[in-house]
Amino acid sequence: MAKKTASIDLSDSFEKIPVKIFPGLDEGSKFVAQQIASLIRSKQKNKQKCVLGLATGSTPKSLYDELVRMHKEESLSFKNVITFNLDEYYPIDNEALQSYNRFMRTQLFDHVDISPKNIHIPNGETKKEDIKSHCLEYEKKIKEAGGIDLQILGIGNNGHIGFNEPGSSIYSKTRLITLDNSTRIANSYEFANISQVPRLAITMGISTILTSKKIILMAWGQVKAPVIKKAAEDDDTEQLPASLLQNHDDVIFVVDEAAASELTRNKSPWLTGDCVWTPRMVKKAVVNMALKLKKPVLSLTNTDYNEYGLSDLLVEKGDAYEINLEVFYMLRDTITGWPAGKPNAVIPGHPERSTPYPKKVIIFSPHPDDDIISMGGTFMRLREQGNDVHIGYQTSGNIAVTDEFVTRFLDFAIGFEEIVGVDTSKSEKILANARKFIANKKSHQVDTPTIRSIKGLIRQCEARATCRYVGVSEANIHFLNLPFYETGMIEKKPMGEKDIKITIELLRKVKPQQVYCAGDFADPHGTHIVCFNVVLEALRRIKKAGDEWINDCWLWLYKGAWQEWNIEEIEMAIPMSPDQVLKKRFGIFIHQSQKDMVPFQGNDSREFWQRAEERNAATAGLYADLGLTHYAAMEAFVRWYY
Repeated sequence: MAKKTASIDLSDSFEKIPVKIFPGLDEGSKFVAQQIASLIRSKQKNKQKCVLGLATGSTPKSLYDELVRMHKEESLSFKNVITFNLDEYYPIDNEALQSYNRFMRTQLFDHVDISPKNIHIPNGETKKEDIKSHCLEYEKKIKEAGGIDLQILGIGNNGHIGFNEPGSSIYSKTRLITLDNSTRIANSYEFANISQVPRLAITMGISTILTSKKIILMAWGQVKAPVIKKAAEDDDTEQLPASLLQNHDDVIFVVDEAAASELTRNKSPWLTGDCVWTPRMVKKAVVNMALKLKKPVLSLTNTDYNEYGLSDLLVEKGDAYEINLEVFYMLRDTITGWPAGKPNAVIPGHPERSTPYPKKVIIFSPHPDDDIISMGGTFMRLREQGNDVHIGYQTSGNIAVTDEFVTRFLDFAIGFEEIVGVDTSKSEKILANARKFIANKKSHQVDTPTIRSIKGLIRQCEARATCRYVGVSEANIHFLNLPFYETGMIEKKPMGEKDIKITIELLRKVKPQQVYCAGDFADPHGTHIVCFNVVLEALRRIKKAGDEWINDCWLWLYKGAWQEWNIEEIEMAIPMSPDQVLKKRFGIFIHQSQKDMVPFQGNDSREFWQRAEERNAATAGLYADLGLTHYAAMEAFVRWYY
């Protein structure tokens, strides 16, 4: 009998750095936390110090949450731990909200038993003439500690590690560096505006990082997918600093599925070995091939399939013509002008049910403008087609209002009171206090509760005006003001029981057949992902409780101001005419506090209406490139099963 040949897994054969993929950031963070905890305990057992290199930014927050939990619940001690942080803005006050010194204290150090003398972070308050000696001293301290046992890294969209920007030498050490403009823009979500982002930073060098005994780089979300692919699979180059980690003997990338989506094993799995040709995989392969070759789907040939590495698909499915038709029909069937289903019609491939009709719908909007920005055309279609549309504004959005708007609206309030003959003394006192606070406001100060309430009210008024513009009744507007958001800072609390209960209450009140929710997890402030998780947990609890209506409730996800679904993922595409695009634009304009310069706007300098129009037009353009009707714009959705 012939000996059976063992199957060889070639899925990661394109990767020059090992990549470990987890379903989400929570699972990935727990894995990294376990690696750190095991190292700490191993060193403790041998009565040795454990030297950790630590990172800042949004990426390691969940890691630090897990380490704090392990300290409190699993007796993980940090008494033998010495830490060295990668970087710090320069110049910056150590108490500033954006300071990495403050970040590390609030995220980790204040909650564990580490000795303050064992904490080392570059000092953003160092005098410029002392910077060189400060950096040399930092390198000396790392060597005196015995070197870094485990270095934790994040990765910038341009491939930077620490603040080592593209072009940084592989031999570089701790130094003062000029931040790339793309990095400043990417980090501007932490600051009121781009002008406040420091232009310099102190960072460990690449050579310093590479001397670490072990390195773990973490990355979460679709926005990191392209740079993870380049760093792990392309040749190493100083123009992409993270790729230089290929020169280390013990390094691993820990990523979630979204950040791994551009890796060859996920993007083009047919190139890495055997592939299961599900309808979704066939669609993905053919669509990507058509876009790369700049051909409509129905024009693809057998030669195209063979040259693109899809010969196995031809063997399994037959002639290109049949495959092309199958994919073309998949794309065609996602397009509909009836987002809640078309009444009195039987359309086999339609993404939504025809019955019941009209439907009760809840659109959950993380901020008071995400509804009109992300799905304004669909929002209006749902209402115009007679559906019972409710809007759940999940947060107040108060941090995204400038101080100038506060004084402007207080001036109006006082003027209005004078017109109607009301005593203005109380309003004038509030205005005077607000002006005094704003004039003396420090970079690390949080707005007073009164100012935050005023900012929240400004956004609430804009949201109500948008609903009136679309035709939604006052009774169908719900301001949830979820507590997790109300910190007055970019840094928010984790999802809590109150958030879930508030959401459950609205869902049970409306009993919707359709729920729309933001699936835009690239939102740099993290609000969208928390809002999504709140809705998902609420739906799951209602389902577990046995509410009958929940079995007929479908959940659709839209993308927000930050990115769009990949075209092969789209399950429902709502076309828009030029007039509908303009109508949506005017709806976005109602949110006057979000026009022009918006505080904490993130890494995209365009206004929200521009982002929305360009994204919607691009989606329509892709459908046209694939050989379907060319609409002016399209809003896209993916169904989520809970």
